[in-house]
Amino acid sequence: MKANTETRPLYPQRPMGKWHNRRVAFSTAIIALLFVVPFIRIDGQQLVLLNVLERKFIIFGVFIGPQDYWLFGLSMLSFFVFIVLFTTVFGRLWCGWACPQTVFMEMVFRKIEYAIEGDAGKQKLLDKAPWTSDKILKKGLKYTLFLIVSFAIANLLLAYVLGVDELYKIISEPIQDHIGLFSGIIIFTAIFYWNFAWLREQACTVVCPYGRLQSVLLDRNSINVAYDYERGEPRGKLHKGTHRPEGDCVNCFQCVSVCPTGIDIRNGTQMECVNCTACIDACDTIMDKVGFDKGLIRYTSENAIVKKTTKVITPRTWGYAAVLVLLWSALGFVVATRTDTQTTLFRAPGSRYIENADGTVSNLYTFKIFNKTNKTIVPSISLDAPHGKLLFAGSPDLTLEAAGMSEGTVFVIIQKSELKSRKTVLKLSVSQGNQRLESFETTFIAPEE
Repeated sequence: MKANTETRPLYPQRPMGKWHNRRVAFSTAIIALLFVVPFIRIDGQQLVLLNVLERKFIIFGVFIGPQDYWLFGLSMLSFFVFIVLFTTVFGRLWCGWACPQTVFMEMVFRKIEYAIEGDAGKQKLLDKAPWTSDKILKKGLKYTLFLIVSFAIANLLLAYVLGVDELYKIISEPIQDHIGLFSGIIIFTAIFYWNFAWLREQACTVVCPYGRLQSVLLDRNSINVAYDYERGEPRGKLHKGTHRPEGDCVNCFQCVSVCPTGIDIRNGTQMECVNCTACIDACDTIMDKVGFDKGLIRYTSENAIVKKTTKVITPRTWGYAAVLVLLWSALGFVVATRTDTQTTLFRAPGSRYIENADGTVSNLYTFKIFNKTNKTIVPSISLDAPHGKLLFAGSPDLTLEAAGMSEGTVFVIIQKSELKSRKTVLKLSVSQGNQRLESFETTFIAPEE
């Protein structure tokens, strides 16, 4: 892989062509989806919430709270295996088409830049020009719009991380009541502004680790934007009326001029390439003009170029797919069988059974009930078998707030006639109204007969 040695800043030419038009349509849908999803609710809760601070996540209506760390871990493991499988087959298709960094950079911020400052050549001239009123106006307008879009993205991030309700409070209530959250918006606005106004392609080529994993994840059958060197080499300029012994590449450098990371795709698969397809459109335009077949740069694989084979699925791909199916099956099973509450009930440390004068035996237990949902639950605990009763210490309020917990102590009282051995398995359940939320078991100790 050849590193990008292009001096900053980069001035990529405005991309045009059928692949760019497809990306514009797809990116428009992605941006719309990003801004709409936080406002979609299922059963009163957001469709997607990624509250890292409070360890509360909602993924397509499934709430994952602090007690479900293992479920979150399984979800993340499934996601990473999916990324590995997807990259093995399709290369960095995600980077070029769906990554928010690429989508906002190429389809929002660069579009603003092209609209105000013009194409690459005009941008260079403007940067080198003295500070006239025209330059101040253009630069001021561009960076003001950059700041407004960065502010919108910072608010969008807050909607995903803390929720739309918290965002609404900041907007509708006095700022002094939410200084911390408002300061967070300002900080992230500055971060996004710095990212899209200065860091730009370096976020992909320097900061993001995904590109650096290509050498591990890709193989010779992976689909990437690639230059067909078998057809294009050796390169040479086109001269009318003369025999052409060279390949189809006319060395026009249009593929380099439009690249947003400043690489030459003809040097092979490189870490900096985000598969944005700009070079495909540029090359196809030139091929059309000189009368050669399109596709000198296209979506293809190394083996398709060298061996003329279109094989994509390899034994390694099948292996990743099998692992992913197992993970998704396990994840689906645990989500389908997951209960709304999780109760732990243990005999109080250091306590022993109590023989009561009325012929009953008591055991003292401590309990904790965790709410695994994002809504309030008012539970009740009942003893299902054997026959007996529960006597709570004090008058505990078992009401569980969203992702909350309730705890206390309780005596389990059972008639001696119901106890057939020194250790008896108790079957208990937690309910809300007529709905049983979960069942669990514990051990009851009685005197030996």
